[in-house]
Amino acid sequence: MKKKVLSLLLAGCMIAATLAGCGSGAADTAAPSTDAPAAAQSEGTESAEAAEPAAVDEANLTETQKIIKEAEGMTLEELAQKAIEESNGQTFYGVGNSSRGKTALPLFIEYLQSIDPSYNMEFEWQQPKNNKIFEQLTADSLKDTGTFAMTLIQDGNQIESKMVQTGILDTFIPKEWAEANGTTPDAVTGFLPLQTLNKVFMYNNTGSAQYTNCWDFVGEGVHALYMDIDSEIVGKNFLYMLTEDKYAAWLKEAYEALDADKQAYFQPTINEMESEAADLGLGADGKYALAWIKLWVESYNAQTDDGPICNTLVTDSATDQAGLLVYSKLRSVEESAGVSVNNINVAAYQDGYKGIGGYGYCHYLFVTENSPLPWTACAFIAYMTCTEDGFSAWGKDMGGYSANPQVATAIETTYNHSKGGYDESGNLVFDAKNDRGYDWWTTDGELVLEDPEYCASVSFTVGSWIELLTKYSEGEAAE
Repeated sequence: MKKKVLSLLLAGCMIAATLAGCGSGAADTAAPSTDAPAAAQSEGTESAEAAEPAAVDEANLTETQKIIKEAEGMTLEELAQKAIEESNGQTFYGVGNSSRGKTALPLFIEYLQSIDPSYNMEFEWQQPKNNKIFEQLTADSLKDTGTFAMTLIQDGNQIESKMVQTGILDTFIPKEWAEANGTTPDAVTGFLPLQTLNKVFMYNNTGSAQYTNCWDFVGEGVHALYMDIDSEIVGKNFLYMLTEDKYAAWLKEAYEALDADKQAYFQPTINEMESEAADLGLGADGKYALAWIKLWVESYNAQTDDGPICNTLVTDSATDQAGLLVYSKLRSVEESAGVSVNNINVAAYQDGYKGIGGYGYCHYLFVTENSPLPWTACAFIAYMTCTEDGFSAWGKDMGGYSANPQVATAIETTYNHSKGGYDESGNLVFDAKNDRGYDWWTTDGELVLEDPEYCASVSFTVGSWIELLTKYSEGEAAE
């Protein structure tokens, strides 16, 4: 009965939206593929080396886009000279989903002062909460000259539909970043990623519960801690991505690795989702993805932030609890009686673990179309993506992987994250802090990677289904 109600509700929603003219949005506004390096590339896109230079009609470029086009042919040092000329004595305003832009800006100013000791620039960095960054940038775009020079922003789906298609944000590809990835700026399509972050499955190990398969996190009686999809929209993109053929196949393979009793528990839901997957136009293994999503949405313990999730899981009292959270949160755990990183296991690191280990998404960098300091914005973006110091605000901690392979190598040499769980004497203290790195996570660790284009293509169909599923689950809970 529940399946029939959901199907009828979804059908009604899709018909109503189509009649209202809403049905053309998702697939038509899909974000372009990001021909980025291994450390940032979404699955299913072409390699940077294979990309063909895109033709640009320079007569139709805006003034900011003309500056970006010129900037893409310049080195960082050349951009720095332009920035010094433009912003000496000015105030630079940036806005981002990461507060660490506030840490990177002083380093950038010091870099410019190494070229011109007389250079001086004030700055302010804002970090809107509750996904308000899109509203803030939209409001600022209404001015002839905006307040914000650039932004660091996440959620590829909304970036494309709300920021790029509307002409609010412009992509700048630094010359040296492109060269580090074996290509040229004009051959890169999509957004410029600063880094890939990962959210990974973890569980408290002070009890007897075993999480040896990604299906265990949606098992009977399990209520994993998770930042609610309405609090952080990239969490919804994670669910979208599970329906992509590659990741749906991973879920099928993980299901087939379960013992007979566990398979019997999940099989009715998988069977129930077969017709739903067909209605949504998903691939052959789509029913496994929808089953996992349904069980996850109906069971997870919604939290407002990853910090409290981490603080809970590392305590002695969180016996057998599990969660999906940003890996880097382990960096801030303060060891004490009853609290330790050793109270948790990273699921994918355990021998014999099967299935998806977590979710990876990018922080992207853009110049605002009405930027008051476009040259300085380009220089700052190049500094963050092309130098170790520029990326150090993020790279100093595990779980954040530079999209520039040269910077990524330098960061690992300096901070040695792969041995982050060892003390100064070479003794292993915290196994969970030994970051196995982007290459491992996206292969053996089966990290699901956000693809803006795919998310946009299913945001109406699968997205509407998830919304109805969420509302239905909330209604049941209220009863």
